[in-house]
Amino acid sequence: MAFKLEWSEEALEDIESIATYIEKDSPTYAKSVVSKFFEKAEILQEFSELGRKVPELNDTTIREIFVYSYRLIYKLYNDKILFVAIVHGKRLLENHQQSITKHRNE
Repeated sequence: MAFKLEWSEEALEDIESIATYIEKDSPTYAKSVVSKFFEKAEILQEFSELGRKVPELNDTTIREIFVYSYRLIYKLYNDKILFVAIVHGKRLLENHQQSITKHRNE
């Protein structure tokens, strides 16, 4: 079953911030990273449980897949995947906790 893909406003803002930061050094690499986020998302459409459960959270419906050094975090529903945040692997998840958990009870 193919899942519907949706992006939260916070996740799209994360992508924009990442692209802006990388673009300062390399516009080409910024485009490559952004493209990879969407490519990985497409893979999840068919293989929704490919990502692992987020270790900091005790919720099997909130999962993550790595894109370069970024954690693409998503919430798994019965018929859709909602991307809730993108966090650099060296950053603390707690800074994004609100955007991740606000979708927990939907």
